[in-house]
Amino acid sequence: MRLTFGDGAVVDARAVVSQGRITIGDLSAGPPAPPDGHTTPADFAGHARHRARPSWPRGREGRRLVAEAYRAAQGEGRDPVLAVMSETGRSRRRSLKLVAAARDAGFLPSRHNRH
Repeated sequence: MRLTFGDGAVVDARAVVSQGRITIGDLSAGPPAPPDGHTTPADFAGHARHRARPSWPRGREGRRLVAEAYRAAQGEGRDPVLAVMSETGRSRRRSLKLVAAARDAGFLPSRHNRH
């Protein structure tokens, strides 16, 4: 089946109906058509080459930037992990790992104070 939106974007799905259930086997989407209406396969391939998330520095610099985003969000009363997710473009799980690495590197205080 194909869904076509007003701006030219399309969603193609291969579905199987069996025993009253619908199973989606393959799903793909294409960007909206340009205003002139001319779209080539190369236009679609160009979109596939771009990374979904911004590049993020590795190592000490990346951990320092994670800590800065975390502390800034805390100071503003926002969710610090959500701020790291937004800044890095990573999932919640990966952002928590980045926060833990920043703690281990000494950029953030430990979560639990031991007496």
